[in-house]
Amino acid sequence: MDRMLYTAMSGARQTMEQQSVVSHNLANASTTGFRAQLHAMRAVPVEGEARLDTRVSTAASTPGADFSPGAITRTGRTLDVAIDGDGFFAVESDDGSEAYTRRGDLQVDGNGLLTSVGRPVIGEGGPIQVPLEAELFLGADGTISAIGMGQDPDALAEIGRLKLVEPQPGELTRGGDGLFRSIGENGEPAALAASDQVRVVSGALEGSNVNPVESMVAMIDVARRYELQTKMISTADENAQKANSLLSLNG
Repeated sequence: MDRMLYTAMSGARQTMEQQSVVSHNLANASTTGFRAQLHAMRAVPVEGEARLDTRVSTAASTPGADFSPGAITRTGRTLDVAIDGDGFFAVESDDGSEAYTRRGDLQVDGNGLLTSVGRPVIGEGGPIQVPLEAELFLGADGTISAIGMGQDPDALAEIGRLKLVEPQPGELTRGGDGLFRSIGENGEPAALAASDQVRVVSGALEGSNVNPVESMVAMIDVARRYELQTKMISTADENAQKANSLLSLNG
C-alpha cells in the first residue's frame, strides 16, 4: 500500500516543480533573448535494510536550459543587438561577477554607461562608457563606434568593443537572476575568454525560444498528471482505512 504512496507523493512533488518551470517559461515567451528552462524526472529506488529495493521515488533529472536560438526580428534601433549563432554578451551582475546573457536591448544611462536591463555591459576592458548624445554604430564583431553631435563623418572613432563569449556545451549554469555563469573549480563564478568568432546583428533583437503553444499543452498535461497523482494518494488512504476496518472486525 505504501509503495503507491511513495510513488504518488514523490511524483506529485516533482510535478509541482515542473509546473513552476512551465509557468516560468510561458511568462517569458515574449522576453528578449530568454532561454527556456528544462525539467525532467527519473525513478530512483529507495535503499533500505531489505535485500531488494521495494520502494521507488521520483527525482529531478538533468535540469538545465534550452540553448536553441530564438527568432531574430529587425527593429532598426542601433542599440538593439542580436547574436548571430552561438555566443553570449558579458554583463556585470549585481554581485560584481561576470555573467552572460543573450538579451541585446541595450541602453545608455545618464552617466554614459552602456547597460542591459540596468546591468553594465562588459567590454574587452571592463564596463563600456560612451559619450553622451553621440550617435553610435555597432560592427558585426561587436565594435562600438561613435560620432559626436554636429561632427563630420570623418570624426567617427572606435570607443570600445562588446565582450562576446562562446561557451562550450554544458559550461554555463543559470542563476536565480536569469543570467548564466561559468562556475570554476572552486565553486565561484569564473570569467570566460572573449571569442573573435561570435558575430552580432545591429538593429535587431532575438526573441525568446519558448514555444507558447507547446508550453500551454505541457501545462495542461502537467496539471492532469498532478491530479492523477493526488487521486492515487486519496485511493491509497481509502484502501488503508478499509483494511483497518476489516482488521478491527476480525479482531
